[in-house]
Amino acid sequence: MLSRREFSACAICAATGFAASAVGATEARAAGGIKRTVLHKIDFPGDKYVTVLVAVDIDPGATVARHTHPGVESAYCLEGTFDLSVKGEPTRTVKAGDGFQIPPFTPHSARNGDKPVKLAITYVVEKDKPLASPAPE
Repeated sequence: MLSRREFSACAICAATGFAASAVGATEARAAGGIKRTVLHKIDFPGDKYVTVLVAVDIDPGATVARHTHPGVESAYCLEGTFDLSVKGEPTRTVKAGDGFQIPPFTPHSARNGDKPVKLAITYVVEKDKPLASPAPE
């Protein structure tokens, strides 16, 4: 378990990494108008997990297909509004200023409205597994 000092250090590093320029960042555009830019990746304390900081841009009208992650997703909506569907929960509308978390291996999807969406996402996921995997409907 992390001490408060270690947690604070992680939080400061994450915030700094997001604010830094994306020089050397890994960028991937998925089908359907979704761009994921990996801003920073670091081993989580221990040898089983990795922490990944990602900027996500979702084009107007885009749908994020149902998928899962091999760990926790913690997200903050910087800009825009979209509908988030998480298995076992009612669909909810997420708007700028809202945050949410998705438990490990929980299927979820999103549908964007008519304006772009920008998210800041931190994943704490198992090493050597894909960051996201398709989930059946």
